[in-house]
Amino acid sequence: MCPPRSPRVVAQRELRSHPEGRERSGSVADFVGRRRELKELREDIARTGLDTLSGRKAKAPRARLLLIAGRPGSGRTALAEAFVREIAADYPDGLLRVRLTSPGGRAIATERALRTLLEGLGEPTPPGAAEDELSSALRTALTGRRAVLLVDDASDPYQVDALLPDNPDCLVVLTAEGPLTGIPDVRPCTLGGLDTASAVEMLAQRIGTTRIAVDPRSADKLAEVCDRQPAVLALVGGWLAAHPKASVSDTAKQLHDMPSDGEGPLGRGFRLVYESLPQPAQRTLRLLPLAPAGIVDSHTASALAGCSVAAAQSVLEEFAGLGLLRHGSDGLFLLPGCLVPLIRPLLETRERPAEVQLARARMLERTVRLLHSCGVMATAEGEDVRELLEGLPRALRFPDRRSAATWLDTRLPALSAAAQLAVADGGLDTLARRLVAGLVRALAEHRGTAEAAPELYGLHRLVLDVAERRSLHREQAAALLNLADLDAETGRTREALERYRAALDAGRAANDPYATGRAMESVGGAYQELTDWQRAADWFGRALAQALARGERADEARLYGRLGNAYTHAGRYGDALRSWRAAAAGYRRLADVPGQAKALSEMARIQEYAGRSEESLHTCREAVDLARRAGDLRLQAALQVRLADTLDRLGDPAAARLHRSAADKLLGDDPAACEIRSGND
Repeated sequence: MCPPRSPRVVAQRELRSHPEGRERSGSVADFVGRRRELKELREDIARTGLDTLSGRKAKAPRARLLLIAGRPGSGRTALAEAFVREIAADYPDGLLRVRLTSPGGRAIATERALRTLLEGLGEPTPPGAAEDELSSALRTALTGRRAVLLVDDASDPYQVDALLPDNPDCLVVLTAEGPLTGIPDVRPCTLGGLDTASAVEMLAQRIGTTRIAVDPRSADKLAEVCDRQPAVLALVGGWLAAHPKASVSDTAKQLHDMPSDGEGPLGRGFRLVYESLPQPAQRTLRLLPLAPAGIVDSHTASALAGCSVAAAQSVLEEFAGLGLLRHGSDGLFLLPGCLVPLIRPLLETRERPAEVQLARARMLERTVRLLHSCGVMATAEGEDVRELLEGLPRALRFPDRRSAATWLDTRLPALSAAAQLAVADGGLDTLARRLVAGLVRALAEHRGTAEAAPELYGLHRLVLDVAERRSLHREQAAALLNLADLDAETGRTREALERYRAALDAGRAANDPYATGRAMESVGGAYQELTDWQRAADWFGRALAQALARGERADEARLYGRLGNAYTHAGRYGDALRSWRAAAAGYRRLADVPGQAKALSEMARIQEYAGRSEESLHTCREAVDLARRAGDLRLQAALQVRLADTLDRLGDPAAARLHRSAADKLLGDDPAACEIRSGND
């Protein structure tokens, strides 16, 4: 049984991994009404746990599932948030959130949703893991826990099925537009409008009680004209707050008399707000659906509209006050999904395609530059930072590494969506390549390859999909090599081997000697990891032959070393000795003193294995001199220990003690000292 996690930790992980999951219909602090619905939801918890789903019998009782159904703008997410706050004490292992549909209406991949939940639990998510593997990992992680999963904006019952824990002590609160046919034994809590008193209270929160008290009947009428829908009330209340001289009665009449055009109350409320905006603000709003994942900040809006960052921030704050955007965390704004179908037609009819394309390109270029700045902050300091960021405007620079890392964490869903947008727009043109490369670098530098592996895997797979569709063999080879490297680093050696072989085929198809050489060496490395030394040596030999044919001296020296290492483990000491001797000669030609010293060190080891102790002693002393010239203290110490061991075997214990003493002085307080002192065999 897994130990329960701290709810505080869960909340921190959830905010970091999926900030757009915080979108809700109105602020939590503004939530009003729905007392009957909250009571019904509480009563439904006591019903029997979900035993079947999608027409099949489950192996064990599943988590209890509550469904809140309502049209976009009905406040279904706000109700779900209010409900899980009420019951939080009954589920001490915390709350996990995930959203299954983007604000633009595109379904979130089930794999991504599963990773979000696993990240929220602090569980590892191996890159390349299939959906079934991740689903199983989630169910295992939730075993023995009492937790709540808030699954927002679902549209596919099969996607929901993959997220459900096999644990009746967990509760799943699901929001959707309809009843989700295919999930039996679930009685949806279907939302209509608020009751009139609650709708008026929501208006009062935005415009104050005075204007309501002056004309309460008009306030009731306005609530009715808004169909008592929270999203409409937020828009109209925001508009009234921005127009303090407008009367509630006149606003109700204006909305009532608007031509419907099949829009309904939400469309009329939106039109009221939109038409009151100045032209520049209208254009900025029309461009916001281009923001990846519906996440907007001042840089995104600035690039889209072609205005300053300060002006963009001011406009976004105005939009939030009008109910057109919602405040997120860390300076982010969220575009409500219910407004996207109203804004997008304006974008398509009022903006020329060339202008839309230019706005998107400006946004992606801004993202590339911010990623460059973010990556630099993780790798450079002082003068180096100033030099690397020379020519970059001050507004695109981060004050320190921590702020850059925070920006990367909070924007990651939007950055990933931007990468998908760039690839979809231009295939793998220059901008798309730069954006993907910048995101890969920033993730690797700030998080390290191991922690960032799931995100890196998704980016490389995105490139691979496009490269395969368009027969871009060079890009295909590069993506396969990157994916295989991630597999290898996370212990998936068999999968890595398959991908390295596929990369070799793609490299040959592209006539790319770098890719083919790298792939052959990597195939050898995979066989080495699998302890198949004969095959490893064979593939290192193939890579070496190509390097020799191209005169790539650095690659030659390295590959001679890898070949020598494989021969050593295979027990072919003669071949190993020849390979390491060639490696030492190659490093000498390159004036690489540390490399030459290490190659001679390996030669000495093999000579000792072969029983040639006198030769080993001579080679080892030569290596010590080179290591001393290179200033490599740890290598000097390791060689001194090897000398001592050889002298012991040659019957000279006094000299052996002197070399061990020299090694101790070189190592000092080095924490790896005990490993070196114990020998290198």
